[in-house]
Amino acid sequence: MSEQPMVAVQDLKVRFKRGGQTLAAVNGVNLSVARGEVLALIGESGSGKSVTLRALMRLHAERSTRIEGRIEIAGQNLMALSRRQLQALRGPVAAMIFQEPLLALDPVYTIGQQIIETLRRHRPMPRAAAREAALEALRSVRIPSPEQRLDAYPHEMSGGMRQRAMIALALACQPKLLLADEPTTALDATVQIQILILLRELQQALGLSIIFVTHDIAAAVEVADRIAVMYGGRIVEQAPLAELLNNPQHPYTRVLLGTRPKDGLRKGERLVSIPGAPPDLANLPAGCAFAPRCPQASDLCRSEVPAIEAVLADHSVCCHHWNRLPI
Repeated sequence: MSEQPMVAVQDLKVRFKRGGQTLAAVNGVNLSVARGEVLALIGESGSGKSVTLRALMRLHAERSTRIEGRIEIAGQNLMALSRRQLQALRGPVAAMIFQEPLLALDPVYTIGQQIIETLRRHRPMPRAAAREAALEALRSVRIPSPEQRLDAYPHEMSGGMRQRAMIALALACQPKLLLADEPTTALDATVQIQILILLRELQQALGLSIIFVTHDIAAAVEVADRIAVMYGGRIVEQAPLAELLNNPQHPYTRVLLGTRPKDGLRKGERLVSIPGAPPDLANLPAGCAFAPRCPQASDLCRSEVPAIEAVLADHSVCCHHWNRLPI
């Protein structure tokens, strides 16, 4: 009998009401994450990655959002949980780190106060014990001078230290699942690689499952076991990391990988770009969302949404012509 996955998502759809329009941000996403696995969701801005991640924690405003489908985390059906049950799940079972910690952290409380409050909310303990646990959480992410940072406010810290503090806050209650929403985007290149290495080391040490959202393929390569490529609110290709890099099948995956400089960018050399623009989520095309930008698109692509097809047992793709594309 196979082990129950940490995350199981079936036919997830997310719709937003904006100015009289309905935005189809996520359109039938299916994915699973095994225990101890790192899945990277990659794609351009507007592809539905962050919306999917927030839907997994039910963080979208209920009044303006409609979510359909099934979301299971550690065997619990999130769509059936009450508000109180959701609060109990967030922290000890699943936690999230955000793209910009300066906005996510509360500016009027110290880092220590925020970690202590989280610990005492989910694991009742004396304040002195919570303070020591918070200090240990900062040490675990190797933040410089953790005793001083415990009493520092977010604005008193650098971007890299704030992101480490955010990771410490997320991991303080020892969750089984970590959702990381572009956690390195606002950092310079040197700090980015430090955070990526830290995440991978913590994942291996704690046995975490991670869903890592990024538009940066190089970042995904550093941390992921498996990659899911999103476009127009759908996952168009999924495969283990090495398989996807060596054998991409969807035209979008191919051009996306082609935008990454293989040997570094030389002076005067142009970056490879993808012609056209991502689809309008309020007016998605009838067929494949990538068809208007795809050089191999046919009338079938423009009229019918492709089904999920198996390339290999652990490699799937949504493309009408994937097995007839030039290599």
